[in-house]
Amino acid sequence: MNEKTLFKSALVTLFIVVSVVLGYELYFRSQGVKVDYDDGTSLWSDKRAKTNQPAENAVVFIGSSRIKYDLDISTWNALTKVEAVQLAIEGSCPRPALEDLANDPNFKGKLVIDVTEGLFFSNAPPNLELPLKNIKYFHDRTPAQIVGFELNKVLESQLVILDKNNYSLNAQLDALELKSRPGVFMMPIFPMNFGRTTFDRQAYMTDSFVADAKECKKVIDIWGFFASLSKGAPPTPQAAYDAIFKSVAEQVNKIKARGGEVVFVRTPSSGPYFQGESMAFPRDKFWDRLLKETNSPGIHFKDYPAIANFDCPELSHLKKSDAVIFTKHFFELLSQQKGFAFLKNKSTN
Repeated sequence: MNEKTLFKSALVTLFIVVSVVLGYELYFRSQGVKVDYDDGTSLWSDKRAKTNQPAENAVVFIGSSRIKYDLDISTWNALTKVEAVQLAIEGSCPRPALEDLANDPNFKGKLVIDVTEGLFFSNAPPNLELPLKNIKYFHDRTPAQIVGFELNKVLESQLVILDKNNYSLNAQLDALELKSRPGVFMMPIFPMNFGRTTFDRQAYMTDSFVADAKECKKVIDIWGFFASLSKGAPPTPQAAYDAIFKSVAEQVNKIKARGGEVVFVRTPSSGPYFQGESMAFPRDKFWDRLLKETNSPGIHFKDYPAIANFDCPELSHLKKSDAVIFTKHFFELLSQQKGFAFLKNKSTN
């Protein structure tokens, strides 16, 4: 085969590949699918790098998935010029992130810690795995990895088809939802429209998900499945909880000693989910004790009528329209806490 023939073959192959990619892209767009960012180690590290800017320029958020859904960043941006740096991680304990920031001498800023009790007070390895992985990647990442992320960001912002969480081969295989069998455990798969992610790392459920009772029920069933995994497990010894309280207090004190400020927030859940959480983690023994031992302020959604009675579509996270309402009220409450009045001083008005 001569060079001319090879060149023609390459052009034909390129044309076919581009046509297929473009075809899929146009199809997904026609179905209303929007760009979704891969919320992996690179995106998390990009946000982690923003935590060392001057304290008056940013508020850092750590936690589990609720604060990612409930803090509507576009609404936040309309209220203040202070950047919201989102470091929360779905299904994970935020204590490793707290320790990482506490041990960073350059972090002297404002920190909001979202408390989902079942994850915050957990020592289970699966709940610590992803935070530890993200932290390690951030501290070890190379200049080449940073450049690669920046290049990928440009493509990812334009192409729906690059959503590897839903359209990669592995994601498509997972979507088949094969049943578990002896020796092979298959994790349940969340509906795609339940968890979309912006470049700011805000998670949101689409309107079509909220309107689909079957999809909402599917997620509720997943919460029930996860709860069933802990049934029959030995109770966590009180000594383990005592150690967690002590460790959190030590980390918070490190941040405060450098001039930083810390506020805890208990974001909304509803229905049987909230009832179960309240039984498993009584407020006086966990939330109240956490604030007392860390000598820190806290914003508990049940204390404020305007945000106390949201109906979460799948019992655990706010839909987008409610996240807007929550963010407006939360912003007002946060700006009243010690060290956070600067939020209003940097109003966009």
